[in-house]
Amino acid sequence: MKRLHLMTAIASATLLASCGGGSDDAPRTGALVEPATTVATLTAAQIDAGTAASGLQPISGKARCDVNVVALNYTTQGPKGEATNASGVLLMPTGTCSTAAAPLVAYAKGTDVQKPRTLANPQDSETFLLAAMYAAQGYAVVATDYLGYAKSAFPYHPYLHADSEARSVIDSVRAARIAVATQGGTLSGKVMFTGYSQGGHSSMAAQRAAESDFSTEINVVAGAHLAGPYNLSGSFRSSTAIAGYQFFVPFIVTSWNKVYGNIYANTSTVFKAPYAAGIENLLPNPTLNYTTLVTTGALPGANGETPAQARDALFQATFLADVQTNDTNGLYVDAKRNDLFGWSPRAATLLCGGAGDPTVPPAMHLVPMKADFDARGVKTVTTVDVDAQVQAAFGPGGKAPTDPTSAAFATYYGSYHGTYEPPFCHARARALFDTVR
Repeated sequence: MKRLHLMTAIASATLLASCGGGSDDAPRTGALVEPATTVATLTAAQIDAGTAASGLQPISGKARCDVNVVALNYTTQGPKGEATNASGVLLMPTGTCSTAAAPLVAYAKGTDVQKPRTLANPQDSETFLLAAMYAAQGYAVVATDYLGYAKSAFPYHPYLHADSEARSVIDSVRAARIAVATQGGTLSGKVMFTGYSQGGHSSMAAQRAAESDFSTEINVVAGAHLAGPYNLSGSFRSSTAIAGYQFFVPFIVTSWNKVYGNIYANTSTVFKAPYAAGIENLLPNPTLNYTTLVTTGALPGANGETPAQARDALFQATFLADVQTNDTNGLYVDAKRNDLFGWSPRAATLLCGGAGDPTVPPAMHLVPMKADFDARGVKTVTTVDVDAQVQAAFGPGGKAPTDPTSAAFATYYGSYHGTYEPPFCHARARALFDTVR
């Protein structure tokens, strides 16, 4: 019953926005499903205490502003144009910064396997990072939870589907503008796009769409895309299994099959037993997290399997071979659809990564993406490698461990993509944004 009421509200809000709830050019999506609600205020002192305790403060700097954490629920569209909703958060500078017109950073989060998680939670580590790096420095931040998470009524998450990711982010910008006005704040009109990991793919797709389709509505002044998987088709032709393979690749396969319907008719043609039986709707999961997905046996990894061993336990060998060699394989065709090559950013754009990243290796994604821009004469894009900073801060003796059997190696590379790399890339993103704010 609650789902029916929510979908009725979504349909009503969409109809109102498109048929006379405002000006003739009011967006048909991005309307608020429910009033924006402040769930907490993080004071500058609280933010400073958190960044000091975590060691983030030398990277983030001290907070200049208090930050209101505002929950959002807004209309958007699914990958086939379905009317639906997504939730998210607005981080609004307040306190001594409350009278300034803030530039808006639109952020896309990294891969999440937990369906209930929302960024409208001041205790969430990613939310706090955004508050410390951007909102406490005078930027308004809007961050989407994506389709299929938290309050979204959409029945699945179209993982790494570029067009729907872009739509979720762009509609979050529209929702943020409405919410800021209801909160008594002011935006400057300047918009920056950024995201990390999956979010780097999402934010690049959003910048591409904003510049090509919504340039009169959204004044894009910069983009910073961090550790994103831009070259999806190339990654499926690689024989190397990335760290986290057992989470990310099944998520891609099952979600793209829901979008395109061209990968399998029966999961057993792609996945091995016992995983084939439960894989279709496993991710995102209503109760399990990365750890419990493997400890319960829902995915391989509980016995210390390497990424290659996890891959071989999950997938049928004939399917993997076909993906790597057959240009008409459904998964490869879908990956080509969601590669991000071939567009030319107008705004200043940064690609950031760390050379030691075992999950989204820059050699597979950042380097070919930059080469594609260069080959077409694009002059707006720069790149940065933060590996030296990661090693200096977290490598034993300032060096990456080299013994793959050592505990130090497992800790370092297990934490590289999810923990060590993000703050350094966010610092580079903010440095770019500071030049155009």
